[in-house]
Amino acid sequence: MNKHNPLSDFLYQLIALFLSLIIVHTIYVTVIRPNADAILEQQATQQAMGETVEIERSIYIVLKDFEQEACFILALWVFAIMALKAKVILKERAMLSQTLINISPGTSLLPADTREYSRPIQNLDENEREYLLPRALLSGLQRFGSTKNIQDVATTIKDICEHESERLDSELSMVRYIIWAIPSIGFIGTVRGIGEALGQAHKAVEGDILGVTLSLGVAFNSTFVALIISIFIMFLMHQLQLLQERLVLDSQRYCDISLLRHLKAL
Repeated sequence: MNKHNPLSDFLYQLIALFLSLIIVHTIYVTVIRPNADAILEQQATQQAMGETVEIERSIYIVLKDFEQEACFILALWVFAIMALKAKVILKERAMLSQTLINISPGTSLLPADTREYSRPIQNLDENEREYLLPRALLSGLQRFGSTKNIQDVATTIKDICEHESERLDSELSMVRYIIWAIPSIGFIGTVRGIGEALGQAHKAVEGDILGVTLSLGVAFNSTFVALIISIFIMFLMHQLQLLQERLVLDSQRYCDISLLRHLKAL
């Protein structure tokens, strides 16, 4: 997948959302909700028989509501988005271990030599040429060949790296939105649960507290699950940002060591 193709990225995100929806909903329909319903039915039977009902703190009860399901769908979706970005970044980092410009120590690179040293980069695969390091090196060589000015080369490489840093940061906007949306969905569950609990307050006065307890469980469980998921996703996003920042800095350093220090203007 070409990382600079917005249509490809959009289709990938759309497919990832669709698959996340299917996977999570299937797990909820086949595992979580049937077990939660069985536990709730047992509690209702005990209450009908006049027994003391013990509210079980089951993982199925904690996860059973629609808000938690929506949070897991979004979480799986954002994992897929971040996994793709991390895969591309790791491929770009692999370029740092390659010798794209083979200049012996102590050798000077003159403006007339730029065409020769550009060939290995131009012969790279089309997708690889779009990576940050080949673009920065090729642009630097072309600028040196045309202007014969070392400062212009340094400025060109710096501008490309800064532009790439801004682009990578802007591409995380969807991830940031999902991180914001997950706790918000949890708070929606809290409002819904408290509303249901207040609607059953008259039953609690009569001694039937099971309905109120379950509604309050919806309120607190949804926020609890949403916050845990958002904390985990935030950690992964910061790791991804760290990878991106290191890529830009290491690419700029590679250009300084492998290209800039060998340039010699006439």
